[in-house]
Amino acid sequence: MTPPRDPSAEQYVSVGGHRLRLTSLDKVMYPETGTTKAEVIDYYTRVAEFLIPHAKDRPATRKRWVSGVGTADKPGQVFFEKNLPDSAPAWIARREIQHADHVNSYPLVDDLATLVWIAQQNALELHVPQWRFGPRGARRNPDRMVLDLDPGEGAGLPECVEVAKLVREILTDIGLDPMPVTSGSKGIHLYAALDGSRSSDQISAIAHELARALEADHPELVVSDMKKAIRGGKVLLDWSQNNGSKTTIVPYSLRGRLRPTVAAPRTWRELSSPTLRQLEFGEVLERLRKKGDPLAELSASHPPGR
Repeated sequence: MTPPRDPSAEQYVSVGGHRLRLTSLDKVMYPETGTTKAEVIDYYTRVAEFLIPHAKDRPATRKRWVSGVGTADKPGQVFFEKNLPDSAPAWIARREIQHADHVNSYPLVDDLATLVWIAQQNALELHVPQWRFGPRGARRNPDRMVLDLDPGEGAGLPECVEVAKLVREILTDIGLDPMPVTSGSKGIHLYAALDGSRSSDQISAIAHELARALEADHPELVVSDMKKAIRGGKVLLDWSQNNGSKTTIVPYSLRGRLRPTVAAPRTWRELSSPTLRQLEFGEVLERLRKKGDPLAELSASHPPGR
């Protein structure tokens, strides 16, 4: 989508047969880089064909920055949004989830128009679970496992890479093929496709056992407990995002950091580079133009379900 000639004015666009009203396109969402809302919408428009397969049919939680991410000294106001507001267009695909004391209606990011509408709402981040809805609304078993490698104080990407390689050995031995994503924040996410034969609880238990085993074998490097007091210089191997009630940032989503970094799928060869770092949205678009999506296989096929 090409930014308007006058970004301070509202603009009406047609996306997938739906008419969308875009406003405040000159709003600076990332002050450190001057990145505007128009550029955020443009990014999501251009990355949609790669992002949507990883989000499709999953209930999407949005993380919204009302006036941009702000600065280190004055962070912008942010909140998680699960329920679709009454003002959401009726054409957005949605599914309801019963929580303890209420029901939320979640959007499904299944098409470009929905993704553009979400970006218009100042939602920089998209988070989804590892399971999908079936075509008639039944909740399927998870079709992927995720492990979040989160460095504690004094650790960083090099330590995350060490742990990622250890995890890869174990998962490969049990027939899984993990694929890395630099999270756009501090660490690395590892995804592995599943056949849908096990429940979220079962996958969560397997991931937890893997984390405890690595912690036992490499206590100087790995922790499986989230207590910050024990994480200094180590990497938290967060297995808990396989819980059916939890979510993880969608691959290719922007992050609400000081700079417009992205949860960027990578190759194992890249992880071995001494210059490995988090990538920003312009770099990600250029990589996709040249090489395509290294994570495409993760969402290439899905188990049948109701």
